[in-house]
Amino acid sequence: MELFNHQLRLHADPSRVVVRPFHIGWVSHGSSGISRSERLINEVMEMTREQARSQLQLVLKDFEARHWQTRRVFMTRYDEIAAANGLDGSVIDDEKRQLIGAYFCHEYSYAAAALMNPSAVPHFDQSGMPDGSQRILMSLRAVGEGHISSVAFREGIITSDNELKLAPEPPFATATNAVGTNEDTAPVGPVTVYRHRDSTLSGTVIFPITQAQSKGLEDLRLVQFRHDDGEMEWLGTYTAYNGDTIQSELLRTKDFRAFDLVPMTGSAARNKGIALFPRMIDGQYMSIGRQDGETLYLLKSDSLDHWDEGTQILAPEFPWEFVQIGNCGPPIEIDEGWLLLTHGVGAMRKYSIGAALLDKKDPTKVLGRTREPILAAADQDREGYVPNVVYTCGAMRHGDHLFMPYGIADSSVGFAFVEIAELLRAM
Repeated sequence: MELFNHQLRLHADPSRVVVRPFHIGWVSHGSSGISRSERLINEVMEMTREQARSQLQLVLKDFEARHWQTRRVFMTRYDEIAAANGLDGSVIDDEKRQLIGAYFCHEYSYAAAALMNPSAVPHFDQSGMPDGSQRILMSLRAVGEGHISSVAFREGIITSDNELKLAPEPPFATATNAVGTNEDTAPVGPVTVYRHRDSTLSGTVIFPITQAQSKGLEDLRLVQFRHDDGEMEWLGTYTAYNGDTIQSELLRTKDFRAFDLVPMTGSAARNKGIALFPRMIDGQYMSIGRQDGETLYLLKSDSLDHWDEGTQILAPEFPWEFVQIGNCGPPIEIDEGWLLLTHGVGAMRKYSIGAALLDKKDPTKVLGRTREPILAAADQDREGYVPNVVYTCGAMRHGDHLFMPYGIADSSVGFAFVEIAELLRAM
């Protein structure tokens, strides 16, 4: 099968940094009986105005050129600390407030370790696109210090000639924020985070914010979902990880300004890799999941955030998938049925990508599957943080082709185009 691999590669970049809250232990300090945060605040309060101004200037000299609206970020962080400690801002001048905020912030390189496992969907803004071209939007799993995963985004255009053009990243990245949430006390349950009003989507990062997400938001599978009334919504399933357990969660957005992060319930939500169909079928939501670690199931539900056991539809059959199979993103609707990308794990834990075709009216029926991988780790695609892995969290249709961004060795991202007709002939 002919697969066109684009020469573009995206790599981990330690220079991409954001300012994040620095969490100081809320414990007593020595014999004074005050917390470490209270001691630190007192140290700043006891400075003369000249000392505080001098220290703030040193901080700004080091960091102001590296971040967007640094002073405002410090003031926002001060407001959070003041609320938690009962500070009276009317008696604290702006420079000391900014300095207090700076002491409770740190710089975080969100993609220093890896950039991987992308998914792609049509962009929410298609205005001005010539025939045969479309704007795209990608999510990426960015891995930084402590192997903590966050969600990053890139925007771009695919032309009628399958030429990929990514929008440049802005010089500054900004993290989403949850209004009214104190990040020093991680919330439990659903939360809504917001992109800054002046930040581009390509410069936006969604970090873990709840207790269940504390060690990472992993492998977002985005899908453009059409509700029965015609309304469009962008949905994404991902794995929340707290260092001990995993939990499937749902991202919902209509404008990529506000993002609802909703824990899923039900017996199937304890597993990784749920991928949603892009519309309801016979009045039910459907998804693909892997409940036993080895095989794929069709799941049905009356609710987007509750998933129970389903019907097994695909099991390992060929040598390149003997260890296990899983989905590689949401099913894609074509005239012939539902096109489902899969991943298989073979000898030496080598990952490959294949495909299956499901019946459009009854997706429990498998109409065909590829006997050989359409993409496997080889040559330059083998080396990285986790060798011998190629993996995607979602492709999208572009005319007669699939556009498939994919992770390489859990380290970088590549891009491929495959003709749909040729893919079907391989089944």
